[in-house]
Amino acid sequence: MLGLMQDQPLLISQLIEFAARHHPDGAIVSRRVEGDIHRYTYRDAAARSRRVANALDRLGLGFSDRVATLAWNGYRHFELYYGVSGSGRVVHTINPRLAPDQVAWIANHAEDKVLCFDMTFLPIVKAIWSKCTTVATWVALCDPAALPGDTGIPNLVAYEAWIGAESDRYEWPVFDERSAAALCYTSGTTGNPKGALYSHRSTILHAYGEALPDAISLSARDSVLAVVPMFHVNAWGLPYSAAMTGCKLVLPGASLDGKSVYELMEAEKVTLSAGVPTVWLGLLTYMKQQGLTFSSMQRTVIGGSACPPAMIRTFREDYGVTVLHAWGMTEMSPLGTVCNLKLNQLAADRESQYAVMAKQGRAVYGVDMKIVDGNGEELPWDGESTGDLLVKGPWVVSGYFKGEGGQVLRDGWFPTGDVASIDPDGFLQITDRSKDVIKSGGEWISSIDIENIAMAHPAVAMAACIAVPHPKWDERPLLVVVRKPGAEATPAEILGFFEGKVAKWQVPDDVVFVDSIPLGATGKMQKMKLREQFREHRLPGA
Repeated sequence: MLGLMQDQPLLISQLIEFAARHHPDGAIVSRRVEGDIHRYTYRDAAARSRRVANALDRLGLGFSDRVATLAWNGYRHFELYYGVSGSGRVVHTINPRLAPDQVAWIANHAEDKVLCFDMTFLPIVKAIWSKCTTVATWVALCDPAALPGDTGIPNLVAYEAWIGAESDRYEWPVFDERSAAALCYTSGTTGNPKGALYSHRSTILHAYGEALPDAISLSARDSVLAVVPMFHVNAWGLPYSAAMTGCKLVLPGASLDGKSVYELMEAEKVTLSAGVPTVWLGLLTYMKQQGLTFSSMQRTVIGGSACPPAMIRTFREDYGVTVLHAWGMTEMSPLGTVCNLKLNQLAADRESQYAVMAKQGRAVYGVDMKIVDGNGEELPWDGESTGDLLVKGPWVVSGYFKGEGGQVLRDGWFPTGDVASIDPDGFLQITDRSKDVIKSGGEWISSIDIENIAMAHPAVAMAACIAVPHPKWDERPLLVVVRKPGAEATPAEILGFFEGKVAKWQVPDDVVFVDSIPLGATGKMQKMKLREQFREHRLPGA
């Protein structure tokens, strides 16, 4: 016997129409690439999204055809999220920080029919348009007056003229909720990037999970600054969960320096933000230099790479902001875990709380996880056993776009490539990426643990721990450090800071100071480049 409930597919168009109907005056604030601040409402966004859908219909795009974006976080990009997916096409966000040839490769692999871009990225488009064999229409996200007349790009139109000719009346189609909605490629650190193809169903369920109190607790009472780019795993799903909850959504455009982020936070009374650690490092540095405080900020979601415990302390003790340490992957839409304390932990002393907050947190409902040994046997959740982390759930990929990489699941579980432990309370701790863990004399050393300790040193702005060859121990850790402006520290002082914090054999053999550490397209440290740079480095005594 079946239940007697209405059977309605979960579709992305429902989100923007819900927001327009139930939160019509909810604000969406964008810093435009033109330099000014743009303000409008969910009602306005819904109307313009319907114009986008009509414009795509006029181009004759078919169901599931791909529409690419090369764009910052802004209201036009937001409209494309809904106008493209809502009309049955697939929005394909391309990371503009990738090399132009890689951007062209991704566009061709996805078989994009339309590519929409911010004017910031006009040089990229000029360099790749002739290589993009499937793109028939190029849309510059600007007014007609801002579009140069001599670009040489065929079939180029200004966005405002493109949708301005269309009606804001549109009947959103109804179709299978398992239909593709969005396409996002991995950063491709090894080999070509692979596409994660999200469905309408997976995206809606992910938005539900993200908004839960034990996730990021999103509501209509929040003003949310999405610092994480909309080209990075769909801004961690925030454009969808924002519409679902009706929160104020603040989109920072291209200005992600500490000063710009802080001023936008204060002007828009931001209560929640989300981004990678490197962005918050710039913000905290600026605030300390200027002697500033927050007037409204309450919590920030930090993910993309492990958040240094020192940063968690600084946010909480100096500025009264709670860090929600999170973990996920492109293949997970991306949310997997968020670190919120349990009831019994609220009564614990502060140091005990910090020990928990340094972990990546507990699974959001919809995600299951386990750790396994080399034989695939599940390991206990004792907080000590470490193994390969596997996940499954309704917003976790079952495979890659066009079958790239072949069969990826292990008995229905997705192998994340992370090495982790899980404690009895279900808190996940990533100890390393499997490719970054250091094996020294048969023992494993977590590069993340070493980096977290180094980041607590008052002179260290950024630190990366990598393995370098050693004639006796096979591999030994080398610490690569960027010093804070004006700070002085010697290698011996940095190494001395590790005393009593880890076993002696885990302390790095050497420290090298650099001006900068290479970052990838999503803001993560590129340890592969560091390993190549220092592969001939001779350690003391080696």
